[in-house]
Amino acid sequence: MNRLLRLALSMALALPLYVLLLLLGAVSLAWNLVAMLLHPLLPAPTGRALGRWTIARAYRVFWGVASLCGMMRIDADCLDALRDERGLIIVANHPTMLDALLLVARLPRSACIMKADLMRNVFLGAGARLARYIRNDSARTMIRLAVDDLRSGGQLVIFPEGTRTVTPPLNAFRPGVTLIAKLAQAPIQTVFIDTDSPYLAKGWPLWRVPPFPIVFRLRLGQRFSPSQDSDALLRQIEHYYRQSMEQRAPHAQPACQQTSRAPTLS
Repeated sequence: MNRLLRLALSMALALPLYVLLLLLGAVSLAWNLVAMLLHPLLPAPTGRALGRWTIARAYRVFWGVASLCGMMRIDADCLDALRDERGLIIVANHPTMLDALLLVARLPRSACIMKADLMRNVFLGAGARLARYIRNDSARTMIRLAVDDLRSGGQLVIFPEGTRTVTPPLNAFRPGVTLIAKLAQAPIQTVFIDTDSPYLAKGWPLWRVPPFPIVFRLRLGQRFSPSQDSDALLRQIEHYYRQSMEQRAPHAQPACQQTSRAPTLS
């Protein structure tokens, strides 16, 4: 009987979820048409601030509606403590395709590093260019743009795994984030994304109906100061993630605290 009830609930919530995703796609397309017109007209700082605020606001509305409808349960309040910090790198594990949307929704100062193909996507490209998101086709250019953005008071959201988690609890970290931290003298704030939902994990197609509700809990971890030995720092952060994720009880409540604050840029 419980299985039948869960199946009925999933079917009842599946249609609203995909209607909501279609609406998000329509809003994104409309904003990208506007952003395409604004990009050559606005000064870079104005375009960056407007672009990032608009993207954050749209995603926050999406999460709010999804939560009100009972499709999702999202605890991301911990990120609010970071929203006004300048020159901060936010790193997180990467269980699903929705992770960047979760973070950006609460961090209107933040930029993402995006695949070059997405910068040409009709639903994302123009808005990302207006917001001065950073493309990853050239490692040298990517690092330079990320460092410049942090020095000008922005935030950088990055997933050191490089792609959604394939080998739980964590893929091997790719280099880059700690080198950016070293060059920008920016601290690295760790964030953990906890979910037991398989929705939009690696190999899960967009059209496949997930179990409902989809639950995401975000928690702040340790903050690391930049180091001259960026490779050693990368290994240290990866070890910290693995240890924390392997030791954490599956049903533990999120701890909305930071455990070691490093100085931030003024």
